[in-house]
Amino acid sequence: MSDFYKKFRDEIVAGGDTVDRPEGSSKRSTSALSTVVLVGLLVWLGVSNPWTLVFVVGLIVSVFLHEVGHFVTARKCGMKVTQFYMGFGPRVWSAKRGELEYGLRAFPLGAFVRIVGMNNLDECDPADEGRAYRTQSYPKRLLVITAGSLMHAVIAFVLFFGVYATAGRYAQTGEVKISYPPAADSPAASAGIQEGDVVLSFNGVDTTTREQLVEAITSRSPGENVQLEIRRDNEVVVLQATLAANPVDENVAYFGVGSWSMDYVQQNLVSSLGFAASDVVVDAANSVKGVFTVLNPVNIVSNVTSSNADPMTRPSTVVGASQIGGEVGKQEGVKGVLMLLASINIFVGVFNMFPLLPFDGGHAAIATYERLRSRRGKEYRADVAKMVPVATSVVALLALLLLAGLYLDITQPLG
Repeated sequence: MSDFYKKFRDEIVAGGDTVDRPEGSSKRSTSALSTVVLVGLLVWLGVSNPWTLVFVVGLIVSVFLHEVGHFVTARKCGMKVTQFYMGFGPRVWSAKRGELEYGLRAFPLGAFVRIVGMNNLDECDPADEGRAYRTQSYPKRLLVITAGSLMHAVIAFVLFFGVYATAGRYAQTGEVKISYPPAADSPAASAGIQEGDVVLSFNGVDTTTREQLVEAITSRSPGENVQLEIRRDNEVVVLQATLAANPVDENVAYFGVGSWSMDYVQQNLVSSLGFAASDVVVDAANSVKGVFTVLNPVNIVSNVTSSNADPMTRPSTVVGASQIGGEVGKQEGVKGVLMLLASINIFVGVFNMFPLLPFDGGHAAIATYERLRSRRGKEYRADVAKMVPVATSVVALLALLLLAGLYLDITQPLG
């Protein structure tokens, strides 16, 4: 077995670098080039779009808290943790305190916490066997390995609650507001409709949502005279208009306005708690479907080969997410960025529980399988070597996903 393959295999099954620095080491390692690149990137983000930097910092904090979840629960459950790193690859900066090595690595693609003895392939000092992950009870192992994803759920809940309790929740406002100036030479322009007007009724039909206004217009015939009640500057104004034929379908009535009835609606603390909890559950259910879409090789290839990739199904990376985060920040400020971060946290938490190595869900699946195969007084231990080929295929798929997402983020920006 080549040294490269053994290192690759060991890191997959252990969930991180398996080579610890010697006990008592206090040496710090640095890479000037990597440090300059990372700092330069953050400075560039802050200058080009401060909201993008805010979003990226939010992602970094989320990744850090994910690993804090693993670290704290592992320590509380009596397991030995030897490494806590942000990033992968060569060490950029590191230090050691007691048995824990911590620091930064060159590639900002995630983070990891090293817990000794994850499975039968993960060798550790016999003296540490009692503190190895694999020798702990099933409830402890399940808690530790799911703690990262549970932390993402907690982060999302806190962000949802914070936004709902302060800025409000994005929902129907009960008012239909004209969001743009009417189209030139349209019935709306002729009637005197202005941007910012609130449409109270359309030809006797009360309108409290955009959909109701659209239905009220399209249910009429071209050439029909209608009456509108609008509110402008706290005054109710009655306007008359004659509907035209829609440029796309002459059989459908056309008025010529853009309207919207959604905005952030203020919530009290109790409703904020309820909406935050329900939205975490709903987003998690939607994310389960999204995981299977994202990991589908056919979907990856079809989007890469398309000149207009589907923004709802295309693979993306932190580059694309940052593009969206920057634009959301420009339009909605901090509340929009926090809402986007909450949704991403939920998706990452669900994605990470996919039941195959190297995901945390793969380790959870192994622990569950071992528990089901164990009998009273005899613990069953799975042979993880049999799972390495599948895990290698998953890593290859993730590499394809990363490359495809990066290609699309550069050639077809999302922002």
